[in-house]
Amino acid sequence: MSNTVQKLSVKEKIGYSLGDLAANLVFQTLMTYLAYFYTDIYRLEANHASAIMLVVGLIAAFGFNPIIGALADRTNAKSGKFRPWILWTAVPLGVISILAFSTPDFTYKGKVIYAAVTYTLLLLLYAANNLPYSALSGVITGDMGERNSISSYRFVAVMFAQFFVQVFMLPIIEAVGGGDKALGIEVVMTWLAAIGTIMLIITFFTTKERIVPEIAQKSSVKQDLSDLLKNKPWVIILIVTLLVFVTLAMKGGSYVYYFENYVDKTSLTQFIQPILDALSQVGLNFFGANPVSAGFGLFNAGGIIFMIVGITFSKRFADKYGKRDVFRLALFISTIFIIIFFFFPKNAVILMFVSQILHGFFYGLTIPLLWAMIADVADYSEWINYRRATAIIFSAMMVGLKAGLSIGSALVTWILGLYNYVTKEAVITGEALLQPESAIQGTKMLVSIYPAIPFLICVVLLSFYAIDKTMEKTIENDLKQRRI
Repeated sequence: MSNTVQKLSVKEKIGYSLGDLAANLVFQTLMTYLAYFYTDIYRLEANHASAIMLVVGLIAAFGFNPIIGALADRTNAKSGKFRPWILWTAVPLGVISILAFSTPDFTYKGKVIYAAVTYTLLLLLYAANNLPYSALSGVITGDMGERNSISSYRFVAVMFAQFFVQVFMLPIIEAVGGGDKALGIEVVMTWLAAIGTIMLIITFFTTKERIVPEIAQKSSVKQDLSDLLKNKPWVIILIVTLLVFVTLAMKGGSYVYYFENYVDKTSLTQFIQPILDALSQVGLNFFGANPVSAGFGLFNAGGIIFMIVGITFSKRFADKYGKRDVFRLALFISTIFIIIFFFFPKNAVILMFVSQILHGFFYGLTIPLLWAMIADVADYSEWINYRRATAIIFSAMMVGLKAGLSIGSALVTWILGLYNYVTKEAVITGEALLQPESAIQGTKMLVSIYPAIPFLICVVLLSFYAIDKTMEKTIENDLKQRRI
């Protein structure tokens, strides 16, 4: 092994981070708009949209990810082990991203089949691109400080993509489509696909694989799995990871329905107009005239900005009180600001925005801690088994993450169907379609009570998570002594 402490240039760090920016333009769009696209733009019935997202998502989580991971580990191309996958999938991923958000004029059965096929191909290509991309960070350099620096660049890229998709994308879709959201989303996805493809190609050409990971000890897959199943903290964190992303997908995919069907448009306009006027005076005219899309964007913006603020405080609190206790308390408080949405009347716009901001701050405290706790679980495994199994632990967590996202996204449309939500198929005049009162109640439940349940289960589970601040120190010191 050579060049394990190679310092990286700013150019390479930026080049690498562009890969995550490209991936999150797709990922954030799926999490925020896929359910809405299927029901209100592509006009699938809610139960059919739910079935597609659940079945295909679980196949991707439990099938595509392990297969791609195994193939990438066994790739030995001239340009490296992981970089070739980024290049090979750049254009196909861009093309399928456009197709998956297109609205061909098929029969209803044909539309269902088209949605299932394009979503399957999208998740397959996303896995083939993103898993090797993530693994690339481990072979660019062996310097832990440089790896942390790379992670910082990636975080900025991810936040940029999330901010763009959740804040500006809906107003832009309406603007470029002239009110035709089907046309608008196709145009926007075409541009995003082109930009993302270019970014992935830049990532390939600006990065270099410098080290070949060494296996510190040999063990069979069966033995690694046996160790995992006996590792109680790992089991708890796996379930927590799945449940956290169920909530994120459910909540993130429901807000657009909430704003379109529940929030009072007059109250929303009165609240956001001074904000829009102030932004307009400094040349920021991204939100357009539609109060729903503008309010939705500003609502997400407030949450994301204060989530970033929360992230900046996370390490300070974790160092003082321990990751587990900070995670549990912050998650509980953030859940309170989800539940409270159930009690807001339609015109309580200010309270909605304040609650979103406070939820964003307290949830932001938990974001870095989840991944740090997964690393702690890897240390715990080595501590009790005298064998390191970092890769398989993180791979399993990725399965939990993607399964959670698939389940959460499917729950959005499934629950809407239970509450008799009416898709926009009947809209002819362009006026808002009146939903039955049951569907209005469903949208309230989807941004309040239902997403709170997985978070509250996580809070309870973390009470049984053994790695507190004292054990963290014990494990760290013992492993240091072993490695001397």
